[in-house]
Amino acid sequence: GALPPTTQGVAVLDRTKEPGAVGEPLYQDVVTAMTEFADLDANYFRSCPRVFGGRYGLSSKEFTPGMVKSVFDSLDQTRPKNHFTVGIVDDVTHTSLSYDATFNTESDEVVRAVFFGLGSDGTVGANKNTVKIIGEETDLFAQGYFVYDSKKAGSQTVSHLRFGPRPIRSTYLVQRANFIACHQEAFLDRVDMLEQADEGATFLLNTWATPDRVWATLPREVREPIVQKRLKFYVIDAGKVARQVGMGNRINTIMQTCFFALSGVLPREEAIEKIKASIRKTYESKGTSVVEKNFAAVDQTIANLFEVQVPSTVGNGRVRPPVLSEEAPAFVRDVTGAMIAGRGDGLPVSAMPVDGTFPTDTARWEKRNLAWEIPIWDPEVCIQCNKCALVCPHAAIRAKVFEKPLANSAPSGFQWIAARGAEYHGLAYSLQVAPEDCTGCGLCVEICPAKNKREVRLKAINMRPHAGHVAAERENYRFFLDIPEFDRSRLKLNTVKGSQFLLPLFEYSGACAGCGETPYIKLVTQLFGDRAIIANATGCSSIYGGNLPTTPYAKNKEGRGPTWCNSLFEDNAEFGLGFRLSLDKQREFASELLCRLASSVDVELAKDILTADQSTEAGIEEQRKRVAMLRERLAKLDGPEAFNLLMVADTLIKRSVWIWGG
Repeated sequence: GALPPTTQGVAVLDRTKEPGAVGEPLYQDVVTAMTEFADLDANYFRSCPRVFGGRYGLSSKEFTPGMVKSVFDSLDQTRPKNHFTVGIVDDVTHTSLSYDATFNTESDEVVRAVFFGLGSDGTVGANKNTVKIIGEETDLFAQGYFVYDSKKAGSQTVSHLRFGPRPIRSTYLVQRANFIACHQEAFLDRVDMLEQADEGATFLLNTWATPDRVWATLPREVREPIVQKRLKFYVIDAGKVARQVGMGNRINTIMQTCFFALSGVLPREEAIEKIKASIRKTYESKGTSVVEKNFAAVDQTIANLFEVQVPSTVGNGRVRPPVLSEEAPAFVRDVTGAMIAGRGDGLPVSAMPVDGTFPTDTARWEKRNLAWEIPIWDPEVCIQCNKCALVCPHAAIRAKVFEKPLANSAPSGFQWIAARGAEYHGLAYSLQVAPEDCTGCGLCVEICPAKNKREVRLKAINMRPHAGHVAAERENYRFFLDIPEFDRSRLKLNTVKGSQFLLPLFEYSGACAGCGETPYIKLVTQLFGDRAIIANATGCSSIYGGNLPTTPYAKNKEGRGPTWCNSLFEDNAEFGLGFRLSLDKQREFASELLCRLASSVDVELAKDILTADQSTEAGIEEQRKRVAMLRERLAKLDGPEAFNLLMVADTLIKRSVWIWGG
């Protein structure tokens, strides 16, 4: 009775996929309801509209006006597609509807703004304040959507804001923006943010470059849309303003003021007055000093905001570098790289692994370049304690001892000195930063006990500008990683110094700069390596530990790494106990099988494996060799017992179960 008599087809959209069913739940409900009514009315049955099922919004995909239009366009065809998908490029089962991504239904009177910020730089907080100011204190309607990375502080955030004189019912992210702000210029090389800029939109960039020099710093991929779309281009050095007023790297108030000054949502003076009122309300509990610093930031912003005269042509300029190194595996480049660049939603179904598995050890390819300053080593002052490497949350500063002749092929700027300690006599020592992976937290400098006697404010490690050192240190670090790892069995693992010559198998995670958890995780992977089996409860450690697109748990040169699993519930103690019990049972099973097969594989080998002392690194290494020999011999045997032992033989090597929480 609710359907118009002219209805010929009905599309039912479900936000779920039921692979084992004839259709999704709402679709089946509608089909059932309509056909049951048809049974009561023969005339209706003859003219009953056809029902077509579809899926939308899977995996948090957007559902935009262009997608809605594609559903109606499909219904209008002679043979509409049934059980379709919209918003996903399905090139495997070919169920997807094509749609016009540029189709737009929003009025020009709506201010549509997109802000690209860095987690912890205050961008999201400032934009939420902007929504409150406009939504609560003006006649305008306001809307805000905020997209967060699953990484912690230091990840990319994208804020989508709308303001207009009428109620806003656009339940999707901004597609055509008339204001775009880039709060961190590093994003220019990673994200195609101007793709969604409308003709004549305003583009605001936070940059160290002056207005007369900034054009030369932009990659061609940024210059082209600025020229072609005739964008209005403004710049500010928000970091300089923040430092001048004593706010460190908090640029939120400064960038918020820029938005109000450029967008025209409110008259400038009224906007500044409301921003200051919001500042007072937000920060008065923290003291007048904080409030005054933010007021000063507002006042200084306008004086440091400049319009850039955009040339009529793009001109010659650098090309945006690839998102990931060309040395990365193809899957990492093509799939992970697309996710990092913000193009993950456009990946086709065929790009996804058939079994759902993703490779580990991929954080090494990301190179986020977050730090404004990075630690630079002074060999003359260093006492080689390795405390800096111990406390580094991201394994971005490391120490090695190695044979001196290896340094002959080092880059010219690579530093090393003679290693201290009797066990390292005759060897070289080097301390090296990973300049593109460091987050600039400064913990290494804080912990360093060595003082420069000539200049007491300096230590053996000192923070220096990232821009001035990244190129040279990148090459130094590349060489450093190729230096062979020191023999684990010769190290004193119960000392800070000795432990930090071990390869970390947890590196460059998405944890916050200065994180207090990750140094412990990193140390466990150094001490126990690929023998570590980790039961992780849900919390920070599961978010930066099992993250996509990149994963920080790494592998050694043999291709082995820690085993990690996450429990959704706060039951990691029981979860880990299950690991321990199952490992012990598998080892018991393997031992029983080995006893039965001893004569077939070598009685002495079996005895050595079963009685091996695995209390030291040397003992564990010998056991690895024995188990490898055992596997070779088992592969030549027939029968179920040999096959079963081959499956569990690795449990004869000692494993260590660890429990993470929080």
